[in-house]
Amino acid sequence: MRVSITVNGELATREVEARLLLVHFLREELGLTGTHWGCDTSNCGACVVLYDGEPVKSCTVLAAMADGHEVRTVEDLEREGVLDPVQQGFMECHGLQCGFCTPGMLMSARALLDRDPRPSDHAVREAISGQICRCTGYASIVRSVQWAAEHGQHQQQELA
Repeated sequence: MRVSITVNGELATREVEARLLLVHFLREELGLTGTHWGCDTSNCGACVVLYDGEPVKSCTVLAAMADGHEVRTVEDLEREGVLDPVQQGFMECHGLQCGFCTPGMLMSARALLDRDPRPSDHAVREAISGQICRCTGYASIVRSVQWAAEHGQHQQQELA
């Protein structure tokens, strides 16, 4: 079947099998390997992307279901050599270790900050609750998102 999905602002049209998952469409058809494919059971959250602005596990969405929709991947966070505040926060506050869960965490954090520029620690923990990190213990991830919230508005003003 033919699908047309806007991915990171560009329309991508491909012939795909009806059973192709969005995570595989992104990785195999478009070469966007920043979205990780982890558990094969929709438990880990490494494959989170923004689907019409909302975080979704791309292993639970068929590419056919995304036809006509907008998808944003981790590759779209950095713009013109400037890291997104969430990416910078993860660097500053050591929110990543092995990095496997990081793309999904970054996308969930970006969605949260788009909705709520000053989230509480509880809101951050709730936003990432569908994702598993076996390395950090989550405290550094929460600090990273809070760093992004604190510094993100300054960066946005500088870019404007």
